[in-house]
Amino acid sequence: MDIRFTASHPSTIGVEWELPLVDRETGDLAPRAPAVIAAVQERLGDRDRVTEELLTNTVEVVTGVHTRVRDATAELAGIVGAVIEAADPLDAEVMCAGTHPFAVWDQQEITPDSEHYTTLIDRTRWWGRQMLIWGVHVHVGIDDREKALPILGAMLAYVPHVQAFTASSPFWAGTDTGYASNRALMFQQLPTGGLPPQLGAWSDFEGIVGDLTHTGVIEGFKDLRWDIRPSPAWGTLENRVSDGISTLQEVGAVTALVQCLVTSMSDRLDAGETLPTMQPWFVRENKWRAARYGMDAEIITNAAGDERLVTDEVHDLVAALDPVADRLGCQQELHHLDTMIADGASYQRQLAVAAENGGDLRAVVRHLVREFRESL
Repeated sequence: MDIRFTASHPSTIGVEWELPLVDRETGDLAPRAPAVIAAVQERLGDRDRVTEELLTNTVEVVTGVHTRVRDATAELAGIVGAVIEAADPLDAEVMCAGTHPFAVWDQQEITPDSEHYTTLIDRTRWWGRQMLIWGVHVHVGIDDREKALPILGAMLAYVPHVQAFTASSPFWAGTDTGYASNRALMFQQLPTGGLPPQLGAWSDFEGIVGDLTHTGVIEGFKDLRWDIRPSPAWGTLENRVSDGISTLQEVGAVTALVQCLVTSMSDRLDAGETLPTMQPWFVRENKWRAARYGMDAEIITNAAGDERLVTDEVHDLVAALDPVADRLGCQQELHHLDTMIADGASYQRQLAVAAENGGDLRAVVRHLVREFRESL
């Protein structure tokens, strides 16, 4: 199978931010996305910037192509502002997290008249219906398809860094799960979800897509819901590790991290280097540790099995990537990762609010709505 990869200008970025809508009075999820999306599309005159998702409680906000993180986040702020304005007369608020603190999955509406989502649910049934989860996807442009899979393989070593810092799903259907990111483990239950295989050459990717298409597992490469995947139509590597990110500043920080990592790896390939990879069992263990322990995770840092606290690792990574960030114009956004270490991740803030309010998860929803608005 021949899969064409549209070469992109290197280091260009695009961001997709999935946003749940909640009822202003109850804090429960509100199935008002179709009306909100229609209103925003009419106002913006652009159907590509706000789109539907699996459930009618979700709005997905999508940027255009940018070279600087600050421009991408500025566009996000403008579109999200329009979403908030459209949701207001419908008594709906906007928030973001990997899961809703207390909503129940079997009370949610599937987006109607969507063959894609109907097929997904028909195949995945109970597990597919449980996908009451939200995330952020960051695309980074790559100028040569032969770089895509070596960079993907090297990026797997940084799954726990992104997972820990964006972990925002400690609750599931009103229960404290004990995980920083329950979403990470939920999402990988889908047949093509979770960590990708380590593929060395583009022909290997074409082969696996061909096999899965031939056997009816997928209809095309878009049905691969890997945590990191090539996006051939856009000419990007798409990082899908993140939980739903609760603030715009945190979206900017994670976007900067992914942009700098991919750019650094592309530079190393241009210099003739071979990018390092880790054993698949280390990669899987790291993902689990970050999902379970979040910012307190001790992660495996290399093929030799050395271990280190993820926050210490990210602090040093920010310093190491600073020259790349300077070149890309995203130093301020990248260094916000240090602020996140000091302030704590979203899951930590949510747990603190719940504790301060005697376990009342409606207070957690109000907190998420408030900090989301204040970040714009």
